[in-house]
Amino acid sequence: MAVVKPFCAVRPRQDIAARVAALPYDVYNRAEAKVETKREPLSFLCIDRAETQLGDDVDTYDPQVYEKAAALMKKRIDDNTFVQDGTPCYYVYELVMDGRSQTGVVGVASIDDYISGTIKKHENTRADKEVDRINHVDALSAQTGPIFLAYRGRDDIRQVLLRIKKTKPLYDFTSPDGITHRVWALREDKDVNAIEKAFADTDSIYIADGHHRCASAVKVGLKRRQEHPDYSGNEEFNYFLSVLFADDELMIMDYNRVVKDLNGHSAGQILEELSKLGTVEEKDDIYRPEAKGCVGVYVENKWYKFEFDKNIIPDDPVAGLDVSVLQDRVLTPLFGIGDPRTDDRIDFVGGIRGLSELEKRVANDCKIAFAMYPTSISELFAVADAHLLMPPKSTWFEPKLRSGLFIHEFER
Repeated sequence: MAVVKPFCAVRPRQDIAARVAALPYDVYNRAEAKVETKREPLSFLCIDRAETQLGDDVDTYDPQVYEKAAALMKKRIDDNTFVQDGTPCYYVYELVMDGRSQTGVVGVASIDDYISGTIKKHENTRADKEVDRINHVDALSAQTGPIFLAYRGRDDIRQVLLRIKKTKPLYDFTSPDGITHRVWALREDKDVNAIEKAFADTDSIYIADGHHRCASAVKVGLKRRQEHPDYSGNEEFNYFLSVLFADDELMIMDYNRVVKDLNGHSAGQILEELSKLGTVEEKDDIYRPEAKGCVGVYVENKWYKFEFDKNIIPDDPVAGLDVSVLQDRVLTPLFGIGDPRTDDRIDFVGGIRGLSELEKRVANDCKIAFAMYPTSISELFAVADAHLLMPPKSTWFEPKLRSGLFIHEFER
């Protein structure tokens, strides 16, 4: 069973929610973050990336950055930029992109479910990437960026959400990137109890996006347990901020690859080697893979459809992924890219940028691009259920959850 609780969110006033809501902190580099916070001084990025409020001579991870974040958070609570609900509730969060809607439940999930594996992951985390968010969460005594979780859809949850969405929302705005955001508070006891019971009847929940934020929140919770050895388990530090979506609500986009050289081969030799692994067909225009096992190849200003022979695709939840087959049968033997995490000859392009971005990269700093068919949510579940890990850059979720709309405070 999964424990997902209602909570008393700290959240922006209705009239300024659109200005506060910000893309995740790791979408920006430091220069971009500084430009964005200058454009919108109320952006939550000012707190998520507090180095933007300090001089450029201050290191991004200097302790005073986290002190600044905590001070700014306190100031915005004191001046009523943020308000706090008086009784615990769930929130319903709808995002609409290009006419497509996805709706999730905002609550707090249990760190014990993460530790026990009820909340399943499909990526490893790196300690060095966790440290920043550990320091941020610890300094604020709050989680500010929700973890993107997924579950197998349930009709009992779906019916509650459909009914709530017929009422007036707390927030309803469209962000500068064209994404519409709507939020409702789910307060009625019968609805709160129905949602809590439904998750209690759910065997597994999956991290879709936010592995490092999740690991960091859990580690801060464990740190607080050490600091409070008499903890009961009900304290807020035992839970982390989450938005949970049914699997059939989600869209995973392609996560594409570009390579900076041909490893001494000609384009013709590369295409010849690919033809030994499947079929290669030249296309007149941009080719977007239409099915699993198909890859678009762009080299020397031409697009090709490359389809793996089915007999080279392993019957394994990880090795059988398109990104794994490409890595194992093409990128490693032909291009000498053994570890895509560390090899600077390969780069990754999220599907939100479009396939024309692959053409630009090949024109500028790369020699060949591979357009992937998106990994499915069922493939993600299968990997996590097998307690395995996906290759890096296997999934790209859109739209991105906004930070600053819901903040989960806990005890110091």
